[in-house]
Amino acid sequence: MLALLITTNLVACGPPAPAPTGRPPAAPGSGAGGRVLATGLAAPWELTWGPDGWLWVTEKVGKRVDRINPVDGTRTVALTIDEVAASGAQDGLLGLAFAGDAAFVAYSYNAVPPPGEDLRGKIVRYHRDPAGTLSAPTDILTGLPASRDHDAGRLLVGPDQKLYYSIGDLGNNQFDRDCQPIRSQDLPTAQQVVDRDWATYAGKVLRIDLDGSVPPDNPVLRGVRSHVYTYGHRNPQGLVFGPGGRLFSDEHGPKSDDEINLLRPGGNYGWPFVAGFRDAQAYQYADWSAAPDCAALQYDDYEVPPSVPRGPAETAWNDPDYVEPLKTMYTVPTGHDFRDPRCGDQFDLCWPSIAPAGLDYVPAENAPDPAVADALLVPALKTGSVFVFKLTGDGAWVQGDSVQLFRTRNRYRDVALSPDHTRIYVATDSDGLAGPQSGSHTGTLADPGSVLEFPLTGLTPGGG
Repeated sequence: MLALLITTNLVACGPPAPAPTGRPPAAPGSGAGGRVLATGLAAPWELTWGPDGWLWVTEKVGKRVDRINPVDGTRTVALTIDEVAASGAQDGLLGLAFAGDAAFVAYSYNAVPPPGEDLRGKIVRYHRDPAGTLSAPTDILTGLPASRDHDAGRLLVGPDQKLYYSIGDLGNNQFDRDCQPIRSQDLPTAQQVVDRDWATYAGKVLRIDLDGSVPPDNPVLRGVRSHVYTYGHRNPQGLVFGPGGRLFSDEHGPKSDDEINLLRPGGNYGWPFVAGFRDAQAYQYADWSAAPDCAALQYDDYEVPPSVPRGPAETAWNDPDYVEPLKTMYTVPTGHDFRDPRCGDQFDLCWPSIAPAGLDYVPAENAPDPAVADALLVPALKTGSVFVFKLTGDGAWVQGDSVQLFRTRNRYRDVALSPDHTRIYVATDSDGLAGPQSGSHTGTLADPGSVLEFPLTGLTPGGG
């Protein structure tokens, strides 16, 4: 029986195990109606259906690109990249996308010799061989901002044959990076573009020609055309094209207000001045990096010292490029107590958010079930489920309540659809914590480092 719930309000890993070799498929840990297709992945990140009819997955920590047979789960290694810098956090081998016989891979690397560390990101083009291996690497964009936190790292080839790549705010202004400023609102100067200085690309979604150059029809922002397509992002880990060529993203909020966004060229999505809707509810920017005594302060998610400057209330901030989200998960009023005792010391697991980590789209045409027709599918790390957000007829807005499908005791990192849209594949984290909704907040995951398969039929009476 599929786990389904209507909702009304809206990482380290161990060593990899050997690849499966045609063993009988197992049911996921919670018995949610699917099967475990593959296991033993070292922190899978990107999961996508390849042009060869196999599933392809990047292993963030394993530094491998794998092919998985969707019939029996047999896995082969298409590429190992020793240059990848992977701490077990949010850096490592990330995005993967295809264009014909070319495969594009994004990852973090160390730009200085060890023992020094200067994490950067790059996108590399490979040739996809008929045998299913990747060869002949060519760097197309290097020196991108990267850190061990909030790298985002989703890579996509659009219908316009351009690359789209998301970069988060690098986790700046919090935890051990609390004295590093958020640069999501900073835009490159003309000289920086000439110098290939991409420091301001943090907190952005980029649009890139397949050779790494700046597309001539990219938006001009403050008089400069660069790779920047949209800005003002926190940690956009999901990208997908929907109806009419519209580009959607999802994004992690700070403690609430995860977002579903419709990306518009040149749009500013508000971070760090706005989280979720511009409603002055439960969030006001605290700029720890600007505190004169920042180095002496202990970062705290709840108590802000007087020396830390506060930004304007969300409703007092404005920008002509600002774009509101389509949906938040979830908005709470000012005064909300984020320290829920159900989660003990791991308060973040009970924050009103889902931690969206990927994104896919099921078109209305030939949809396998009305429940997912013309809908965005969002895998959630904290709830171990796939959220369904139905779009309006024109594809420009999210309508109605969300639905949760396929709940298991896991952290869902990414999703991919079979070409006929009758099956969904879910990549799970190798380690980490899930919230109470998934049935676990102890770190014991049912199917760590796996790919799960679920049917997208029979979800509603008469569906499929």
